[in-house]
Amino acid sequence: AAAGVAVAWRSFLLGPIFQNQGWNDSPFNVYPVKGRYMWRDLERICADLGLPLVRPSQFPRPSLIGARVACAFQDEPWAGEFIRRMYRANFAEDRDIGDATVIASILESIGQSTDRIDAAQSAEAKTKLREQSDAAIAHDIFGAPSFRAAGELFWGNDRLETAVAWAAAH
Repeated sequence: AAAGVAVAWRSFLLGPIFQNQGWNDSPFNVYPVKGRYMWRDLERICADLGLPLVRPSQFPRPSLIGARVACAFQDEPWAGEFIRRMYRANFAEDRDIGDATVIASILESIGQSTDRIDAAQSAEAKTKLREQSDAAIAHDIFGAPSFRAAGELFWGNDRLETAVAWAAAH
């Protein structure tokens, strides 16, 4: 907001992106040396940002229900907070974000009806998430978080400020 740049949340599934790269798992698991480095780097990043981090007992975890909710309601004012709380549930609280009761508790915690889960299971919502996942692949997105700003791709939390500056300048 301070830079005058609007954020448009766009959910996508990492599974199809990884499959497109020839992987059947997260690169954290496919490449153990890289995985150990990335988990340690996340510990440092989270410590610097004052964010809690608990390595999930299952990684990656299925997150289809939450991804569908995030996608179906991505333009709602509460979408960003829902997504942040999903990340917190998975990466700080080791909660199963593939479980509808966990998603329901997140929705309730931000004042939203759990009926959003049923709405996100519609054929239209499923198609929308599939199309956004295909679009992510078409835009050469290979991981999350990714940011597209003024036609450029930026990957990783450490590139957020660079993406915002690029968007503001272009």
